[in-house]
Amino acid sequence: MFPILPANSATAASGNQEGIFGYGNTATYTAVSNLVSNAGVVATDTTGVGTARMYVAACEYGGDKGIFGYGYTGSEVSMSNLVSNVGVVATDVTGVGTDRRILAACSYGEDKGIFGYGTTGAPIFSMTNLVSNAGVVATDTTGVGTARRGLAACEYGGDKGIFGYGANSAGTLFSMTNLVSNAGVVATDVTGVGTARRLLAACSYGGDKGIFGYGTDDIGAGVQSVTNLVSNAGVAATDTTGVGTARYGLAATQYGGDKGIFGYGYGSGGDLSMTNLVSNAGVVATDVTGVGTARDFLAACSFN
Repeated sequence: MFPILPANSATAASGNQEGIFGYGNTATYTAVSNLVSNAGVVATDTTGVGTARMYVAACEYGGDKGIFGYGYTGSEVSMSNLVSNVGVVATDVTGVGTDRRILAACSYGEDKGIFGYGTTGAPIFSMTNLVSNAGVVATDTTGVGTARRGLAACEYGGDKGIFGYGANSAGTLFSMTNLVSNAGVVATDVTGVGTARRLLAACSYGGDKGIFGYGTDDIGAGVQSVTNLVSNAGVAATDTTGVGTARYGLAATQYGGDKGIFGYGYGSGGDLSMTNLVSNAGVVATDVTGVGTARDFLAACSFN
């Protein structure tokens, strides 16, 4: 006989059924959030909780909860805001680790998370901060790999993570990646694949794979809608022709257990609220009319 699992247990919740977009920039910084249903439907604005800011990062933790962390309020901060397993954002938690912005985050080890990289404007970092399965952020861990900002991260392989892309202080763009073990250990640089770019987003899909998408390469084609799939072994694939409106400063999260969603960002001369769903085979769909406040430089994570 199969065991009956509590509705909110980590095992039952590991399907990452729902998601949340939060924070970002309009004409001003905001703390507004938008929930994503298990069918990929984005809800209208939820009144913001915590300090309004942009350039934040977010990831899942505890199997069914999320955390927003770090960002920029006019100066860099290291505060965090926990997200419950019903999508309620909590007030500010005093920051731990180096204040910074334009960093990335992902889950690992099935119930923990990691924030990594970013900048204070002049110095650029490769340091990381682990998040326990209770949502507690740890002090700085010495960085591994090339220091950069404007990168993205997602889970892959069920219990591991990957950081990828970004730019250094000289503006050099990268497509390199750094794998994260199921113990939260970041590996050295892996030679990049696909278009080097920054200010992109990433999420997992298919239960054990990932996808990087959108961003800007500053020159050449400029703003992008190209995507790069990540296998369940953490190998990033070459470019897949972009679908939907090219943009940067967007966010992405898993939903529905095995699907993903890209949303918001800056493109076509202004802030956007449109979304693009990602199937459990990693296929990106055309634009879905936006819901909620159009904004850029926000973050997203799954919960429940």
